[in-house]
Amino acid sequence: MIQAGPSPRIVLASTSRYRAELLRRLLPQFEQAAPGTDEAAWPGEAPRARALRLAIAKAEAVAALHPDSLVIGSDQVAALDDRLLDKPGSPQNACAQLAASSGREVVFHTALCVIDTRQHQQHTHVDLTRVRFRPLQADEILRYVEREQPLDCAGSFKCEGLGISLFETIDNHDPSALIGLPLIALARLLREAGVALP
Repeated sequence: MIQAGPSPRIVLASTSRYRAELLRRLLPQFEQAAPGTDEAAWPGEAPRARALRLAIAKAEAVAALHPDSLVIGSDQVAALDDRLLDKPGSPQNACAQLAASSGREVVFHTALCVIDTRQHQQHTHVDLTRVRFRPLQADEILRYVEREQPLDCAGSFKCEGLGISLFETIDNHDPSALIGLPLIALARLLREAGVALP
């Protein structure tokens, strides 16, 4: 463990506004950098393995350009049975994803990778969240998508917003993980790296 001293430079390997908003709960200052990682799934790759691989790849890509820093990479993969639910990109795809999820459970794997380039250390964590959707009517789905426009969100909802109305239950250890960055695990890793929290 690094002794507490001046806070290291911290870089979020993401341009996601959702992850940046979450990280601001812990840190008043950090940088953001686009990792430019190819996020395509590999054939036969399990959702948890994909999330972890991409979180590591994002952190490594940014760490290579930011010496003497703590670099945070994260990725989330949603799965409905064996089907991956990527960001929908269009209202039609969002409605289709939500219709498929109606009355069913979707599992979210949210992976975290923290690389300390000062010590050449890498730490990872994967959070698991199970979301049970209530039965959804077509008009409810359409109203939701039109109102919240969750087109850049895996699973086609924003649980921190109106999306919470779509669920029966959420089962996880860290509510921030479902939004895209598991803050409980991240806070622990940052403290271990010498960052004073709170």
